[in-house]
Amino acid sequence: MSQEARQARASDPESLARRFVRDGFLVIERFADEAACDALRARMAELVADFDPAGLASVFSSRNQDATFDRYILESGDKVRFFFEEDAFDAEGRLTRAKELAINKVGHALHDLDPVFDRFSRDPRLATIAAAAGLRDPRLLQSMYIFKQPFVGGEVSPHQDATYLYTEPVSVTGFWFALEDARAENGCLWALPGGHRGPLRRRFRRRPEGGVGHDELDAAPWPEEGWIPLEAPKGTLVVLHGLLPHRSAPNRSPHSRQAYTLHAVDGSAAYPADNWLQRRPDLPLRGFA
Repeated sequence: MSQEARQARASDPESLARRFVRDGFLVIERFADEAACDALRARMAELVADFDPAGLASVFSSRNQDATFDRYILESGDKVRFFFEEDAFDAEGRLTRAKELAINKVGHALHDLDPVFDRFSRDPRLATIAAAAGLRDPRLLQSMYIFKQPFVGGEVSPHQDATYLYTEPVSVTGFWFALEDARAENGCLWALPGGHRGPLRRRFRRRPEGGVGHDELDAAPWPEEGWIPLEAPKGTLVVLHGLLPHRSAPNRSPHSRQAYTLHAVDGSAAYPADNWLQRRPDLPLRGFA
């Protein structure tokens, strides 16, 4: 499938819906203009400058989540918190680079707690795209700013978003915005077209005895063939079905691959109390309005 064949137009909801059902993803170039992307990057630079990492070394890793999901992460569903790259520390646990080059991501309620991210996240066009993706009552659950740092940007292993943001029925939909050019050399997304028609493979949840862990629902390995790169110029929106297998490689290039992501769920779906991400009652989920 060529890059041109994967591109969709935000102004054609019927075409969006057909492509989403067929492929499990949409690639919409030029969704956000350069000024909007730069405004998010500038605001995040301010947040990072104000962040004091002293005494905090919470690491995000997609390779060993059962062990690295600490209290700081588990209580971040209604906060703005900062998570470091695994490879940004030496053997003694000291940062080996400036904090602005060591942070993996910031999450998970930027869209509700920061006015700049709030405005971007509630672009009216997103409601139209969410409807085309099958969400009848979209509610914004989670947001993340992902840095994919030069040289140390971590790998994100194959996964389905519904593993982590599970609803009954499955409804989570990802909105991934390229704030810089995302190419194969700096760790762009890869997806398995049509893979959303398969079952949910794993579920990540809180354990009754404390902590978190994965439940294996289908032990079949991910296919080795059929993956395609979703290279995305700055301003591109990629929409991801909650069951679509996707991943990204480490970034060992000298160029970052900054992105902003939103995850929405359907307000009519049940959101289990043992999902890892929870929010306090006084910060209820809102839609795109």
